[in-house]
Amino acid sequence: MSEENLPQPVDTSPAPSVPEASGVDLARVALRAAKEQAKAKGAAAQQKKQARRGGGLRSGARADGRDPMALGAAINRLITERGWETPAAVGGVMGRWPQIVGEDLAKHCVPVKFDDEPDARVLTVQCDSTAWATQLRLLAPTLVARLNEDLGHGTVRMIKVLGPGGPRRGYGPLRAPGSVGPGDTYG
Repeated sequence: MSEENLPQPVDTSPAPSVPEASGVDLARVALRAAKEQAKAKGAAAQQKKQARRGGGLRSGARADGRDPMALGAAINRLITERGWETPAAVGGVMGRWPQIVGEDLAKHCVPVKFDDEPDARVLTVQCDSTAWATQLRLLAPTLVARLNEDLGHGTVRMIKVLGPGGPRRGYGPLRAPGSVGPGDTYG
């Protein structure tokens, strides 16, 4: 028989056993467990303490969303968050009306309101005479293009031009001079 086919001797010696934890090892394990429990308890106490103070985060050396900001930046942030970009832009147009339409036209025509419904988007302008109202009606397409260039495409679709209001009508045949209405007739 060759040596390869010979049965190999079996090792009957006891297997090396895992050494049992001695007193020092048990103390280390207990100390580690106690430290982890204390750390968890301390973290819970810290969170509870911060919750009583009104929040867990405090402002640090770097800028974040809780830091004070300039009034203009705060207003711009509010406008963006609420979706007021179009009404604010149109309000700016009403404030800059003389620069947009020119001084002569601005003296006689004043923007009254803006209907910002998605279907309408109409700017209503009141003129002090029919001649200026006619002039503004002729300039309306150019003015709409200029406004949309300034505000964004499609913001204003149409300009509604109102002529001057007629004189106030006093009803009734007998009217006291300087009277302002029906409550003014008896006294």
